[in-house]
Amino acid sequence: MKALGAAREALYRQTKNVSAGTLNDVAAEPPAFSQRQADALALLAETVLHHGIDPGPPGERYQVVVHVDAPVLAETDVPADPDAPGQSALEDGRVTEVGARTLRRALQHRDRSCRFPGCGLSFGQGHHIRHWARGGPTTLSNLALLCRRHHHTVHEDGYQIERQPDGELCFRRPDGQLLRQVPLPVTVPRDPVAAIRAQNDALRLHVDAQASRPNWLGERLDVGWAINVLHPLAASPR
Repeated sequence: MKALGAAREALYRQTKNVSAGTLNDVAAEPPAFSQRQADALALLAETVLHHGIDPGPPGERYQVVVHVDAPVLAETDVPADPDAPGQSALEDGRVTEVGARTLRRALQHRDRSCRFPGCGLSFGQGHHIRHWARGGPTTLSNLALLCRRHHHTVHEDGYQIERQPDGELCFRRPDGQLLRQVPLPVTVPRDPVAAIRAQNDALRLHVDAQASRPNWLGERLDVGWAINVLHPLAASPR
């Protein structure tokens, strides 16, 4: 909100500096607050792209990509029907193999985020699944979107990527073990209590009301004191 306020103030100063001749062509009524907020938000976005964060390739900074199905384009002479087949949407739809000129946008649209298991960072780089030096083509089917960190990990740390016949990606650790998108669930016994008791019996552990009693002088464990001692040690950097 502070940033929006500063942007509105900057736009107001710009308006005050407009020459009197130009002001005569402007509507007498000032813009509504919602309009000023929208202008301020646009100014913030413009400022960030130029100074705050990596804006990406210059050709991508000011583009709005709209995916339109061919049937929708063919029906330009009739009123829009929301129930008609096809779609026209911002960055939504299915992208197939495309040429080099639109490959970057197509890759971002298809993968959405870094494909490395557990990442999901929206900003990424195109990685050749089969390296171009080994004859890998620069085509959508041979590319995967990886963030900078995991792109480096795949190239330098020995991780491997394979595209399966169904189009899904398979990630493997340097030792060849499969790196799953979602870890396998822990197997829970049908009777967890019985399983724990069996483990305790195998270790000859007898758990009763006295099991937590300390074995020095027999006094009860001061839980509060133990937490006060252990918590700062656990929280401190090592």
